Amino acid sequence: MAAAAALVLSGCGTLVSKDEDFEGSITFSLAVGPDSHHAAGAYAFAEKLAELTDDRIGVDYYYNNALGGEREVVEGMSINSIQMGMASTGPMGGFVRSFMLFDMPYVFRDLDHVYTVLDGEIGDELAAEFEDVANVKIIGWTENGFRYETNSVRPIHTPEDLQGLKHRTQESAAQIDTWRAFGADAIPMAWPEVYTGLQQGVIDSQENPIATIADVNFQEVQDYIAMTQHVYSPAPMMISARYFETFSEADQQAIVEAGEYATGVQREVSAEMEDEALQELVDAGMEKTEIDREAFEEAAQPVIDAWRTEIPRDLIDRVIETEAAPSAAREEGGTP
Repeated sequence: MAAAAALVLSGCGTLVSKDEDFEGSITFSLAVGPDSHHAAGAYAFAEKLAELTDDRIGVDYYYNNALGGEREVVEGMSINSIQMGMASTGPMGGFVRSFMLFDMPYVFRDLDHVYTVLDGEIGDELAAEFEDVANVKIIGWTENGFRYETNSVRPIHTPEDLQGLKHRTQESAAQIDTWRAFGADAIPMAWPEVYTGLQQGVIDSQENPIATIADVNFQEVQDYIAMTQHVYSPAPMMISARYFETFSEADQQAIVEAGEYATGVQREVSAEMEDEALQELVDAGMEKTEIDREAFEEAAQPVIDAWRTEIPRDLIDRVIETEAAPSAAREEGGTP
């Protein structure tokens, strides 16, 4: 049904002519809700795009996986049945193996390190490869954020505390390897099923950025949040490459510029929302625990070693060796 709806919704976009100025709305898929850090980026994109096109091009939003799960949305953009969307990079490794980089534990040190990588040569290389292979154009390295473990069984301080927990992963071999290395029972599960799975006890544990944890109300079904910060997850803003090519050159430039603007805005909002959301989770009764980071990094090392040759172009070592640029070098409301 979601796929059929997407095909209907995309109909107007397939009629665009490069020789004409487009007037209408782009459909935009979001995995989470209208008050989320993802949505903040989508709104900033729409605001800037309207400004750049004299209000000719608008954006219609579809929240909470209304057009399908993240994998289906990426597939939809690949075949031009969905026009635009934001998705975490978990499913993207199934299209382009290089994106398994974002499933590697403890390769990103902090946000300055992340942004230096994504806004530089490596980010450009990854975006070009994804467009070439999957026919989906990344117009902004918007943010999902560092990920943190939650569960309904016990506080987590060391990997040993995860022994026997039924932990949900995305559909990623690297994530499965990581959580098995940490001692959990790794169970791949599509995102729309996670809340119900936690509620019914099919799984005990999951991991997500703090803003996402709060947005979907996991505090209702989870008692503990561990400050693992084990993986950084982008949520790139993307457009079907086939759809993008139907726009005039001026409108293409406007879409790209709006994506760049939205990236800066969304990252700033994401940081603010993470602080607020963590306090909300604690106020709602979740117990926050600090981890023995050295123990987790030691447990993760065999995973990094095993995947070094699986992920192309020495990406793991290139990321680890990248020196972070200071955050002061970044312009407010845009990427460097």
